[in-house]
Amino acid sequence: MSPMNETSITKAVQRLFAKQRLACLATSKSKKPHTSLVAFAATDDLKTILFATTRSSKKYAYLRANDRVSMLIDDRTNRITDFKKGIAVTVIGRAKELGAHRKNNYLKLYVKQHPYLEEFVESEHSSLFGVEVETYRVVTRFQQVDELRMKRGAPE
Repeated sequence: MSPMNETSITKAVQRLFAKQRLACLATSKSKKPHTSLVAFAATDDLKTILFATTRSSKKYAYLRANDRVSMLIDDRTNRITDFKKGIAVTVIGRAKELGAHRKNNYLKLYVKQHPYLEEFVESEHSSLFGVEVETYRVVTRFQQVDELRMKRGAPE
């Protein structure tokens, strides 16, 4: 199987993200791993992935201690066809709690993707995070692995 080019990888990730609403977020603190299910939204350019959490959660404490994260988004159906037709994307990057200005820019995108979470994400007890994506690792056909490194532009 030949590797996908950058355009094909980008389109595959965009198609997956258009269908999926949940991701598994992996964090760590003091060499202790932690995973969480999060509702996510991605910017059109795929450079940032958004998710929300409460400030009282273990996830929040881990993110404050170590901003390095990975996320897994996939389309598994738990059928044998997943081995030939499934796609799994690992996102590697840094999660930053969004300040008021950046939060306002991204809040509309997040709420558009998850209107049922508007009250939650706007609560004073919640925080919106943006993962600055460094790399996408895309697995198709069970073992075809392609990688897309994101180029960072000027800060918003």
